[in-house]
Amino acid sequence: MKNVLLLIHDDAGQEARFQAGLDLTRGLKGHLTCLDVVQLPVLVGDYASASGYAVLLEDSEAREAGNRARIRERLSGEDVTWDVYKSTGDIADCLEASAGLADIVVANARLQDAAGPQMASIVSSLVLRLHKPVLAMPQNWLRLDVAGNVLIAWDGSVPAMAALTGAIPLLKLAGAVHIIQVGEPASAATIEEAAVYLSRHGIEPEVKEIEGNGAQADEIVAEQARRLNAAYLVMGAYGHSRIREAIFGGVTQRMLDRAEIPLLLAH
Repeated sequence: MKNVLLLIHDDAGQEARFQAGLDLTRGLKGHLTCLDVVQLPVLVGDYASASGYAVLLEDSEAREAGNRARIRERLSGEDVTWDVYKSTGDIADCLEASAGLADIVVANARLQDAAGPQMASIVSSLVLRLHKPVLAMPQNWLRLDVAGNVLIAWDGSVPAMAALTGAIPLLKLAGAVHIIQVGEPASAATIEEAAVYLSRHGIEPEVKEIEGNGAQADEIVAEQARRLNAAYLVMGAYGHSRIREAIFGGVTQRMLDRAEIPLLLAH
């Protein structure tokens, strides 16, 4: 894991993404690729014309050009290798098109600004389409402590396995690794097998199984993360289909909506 792809876009979550991208790149001794996305305008009201579209696009281009210039200036004083590229279009589509040789993508969990990019939806699309780790940063979380405590949420599912295996390079940097299972596993892959897998990579986790007792799994996981002062949470995303989760609710959506700490997600 050496190639970090960072979303650059002038919104309320950019600073959290930027700091996390730097922390990841330093910890992994890797390279930071910044992709600045100019979103295509959505035409409404008086702007619903070709000329209105051109005005809005020109404004977006100018705003992001200034944003790129500021990011380049800040990166010039950092101790990482980096480059900055520009793309125009849908954020998820642009990131997917640029992520072929990335090892991890940095975005946000849900932003507080309803007018900004719908980050929870963007992250969901990336996790399902890229099949590689996506780091979702809370808007106001301005550091990723790669040497801190890490919590892994285990349920034996294929997405949980993808998150665990994808996180190995980062888990090797952690001060302590904790793996918990709430209730019964979703498949034959037990928490003990997950712990053995980690041990073969030189990672000795603390293992804990917790009875659900009617509480939602995400609430229990969040409480454990607070208790451990976890730097980030590793978890599989969308063990059920995204449509089912959207209709009936699900752990992934609730964790993105309420993210208290960074989430390292994979599917």
